[in-house]
Amino acid sequence: MKVLPESKNFLALPKESSAYDTSKIVILSAPYEKTVSYGGGTAKGPEAIIDASHYVEFLDDEFFRELCFEQRIATLPALAFGNRTGKVMLDYLQKAVSEQIENDKFVVTLGGEHTIATAPIMSHYEHYPKMSVLHFDAHSDLRMKYSGTPYSHACFMARVADEGFPMKRVVQVGIRAQEKAEFEYAKKLGVQTFYATKIRKGEHGKDWQKSVSKALPTNEVYITFDVDYFDPAIMPSTGTPEPDGFQWNETMEIFRELRKAGKRIVGFDVVELSPDTKAKHATYLAAKLVYRLLNFAFS
Repeated sequence: MKVLPESKNFLALPKESSAYDTSKIVILSAPYEKTVSYGGGTAKGPEAIIDASHYVEFLDDEFFRELCFEQRIATLPALAFGNRTGKVMLDYLQKAVSEQIENDKFVVTLGGEHTIATAPIMSHYEHYPKMSVLHFDAHSDLRMKYSGTPYSHACFMARVADEGFPMKRVVQVGIRAQEKAEFEYAKKLGVQTFYATKIRKGEHGKDWQKSVSKALPTNEVYITFDVDYFDPAIMPSTGTPEPDGFQWNETMEIFRELRKAGKRIVGFDVVELSPDTKAKHATYLAAKLVYRLLNFAFS
């Protein structure tokens, strides 16, 4: 299978550490952008993350290991969506992700807008039927329709419900912007939501990250990560920034709690980066996030 060369792959890895056959991890770019609402540019997110990753150090300071050489990481050419939109696009992406899982690869999907996440979630659910979903976001994305389409970035989690995923296994973290209908629908579905305001008011305790981990009902976990979960101070490069977001270390503490609890990350996506050349720190943060999540997944 074709992979990107050192000059264009994730972490700028040499051929011996990025060949498809010998890599456990694959980076799959899904630069889909059709329904952004406030700010655009998410189609450029995957490539920007990969470019920024060239400056991420191989040795991770959380684990003091060079995971990229232990497991090896192959970066696939970005998917070309052409005229595919809505359900057709999701079916196309789901097939692409499933192919990699069937080839025994750990799949990282880079978006693009959050609409794409329905596909990798359902691909992983087919292969990990006991998995839970940990959703990082400023928005709950449970709208039935937004701007006239059910296949909007604001609707992806509602589409996950439509596809039959058991929503009592969904834990949302960082939510601080939603409509009343979403709030009520989440309660009806049994989605467990950690609202930003409640976290800040101490309603989940000082070690709220442990509560997030405990809320996940199964040990296999898929992560969908919208970068607008972070505070705009450290993540301004996203289409719908919301105040009162989260910082880096308090977020990493969630993954530390998952690790302590013996939970296993089976795959993840990172979406909604709208790269801005005047805020390169945000793009670098997204690249660092991908590598750190991989380190937690293989710890």
